[in-house]
Amino acid sequence: QVQLVESGGGLVQTGGSLRLACVESKRSFGFNNIDFGWYRQAPGKQRELVAMINYGGSTNYADFVKGRFTISRDNAKNTVYLQMNSLQPEDTGVYYCKDYSNGQWGQGTQVTVSS
Repeated sequence: QVQLVESGGGLVQTGGSLRLACVESKRSFGFNNIDFGWYRQAPGKQRELVAMINYGGSTNYADFVKGRFTISRDNAKNTVYLQMNSLQPEDTGVYYCKDYSNGQWGQGTQVTVSS
């Protein structure tokens, strides 16, 4: 069964950077044909879309991260990345990746930005 595993979260000060990774394991083929998204969920709030990347590498971003976050993919490594710069306290939350081909989510990685 295909699994999504996120990593790279942590505690960072305001203005700092983190790079999240989402590895899709146990997929022997087809990763390069799949669209992926990064979402986040802050305490007491609904999960929201942060960024998405399609199979061709085209990207879309939520307005609140434009110019600060970059989504990318490495098909050879079955991995999707989220580079997060100029982090703010309001970016705090659990970050999840999603495989749009089957609706599967990873377990999430915690990002905490201190003021």
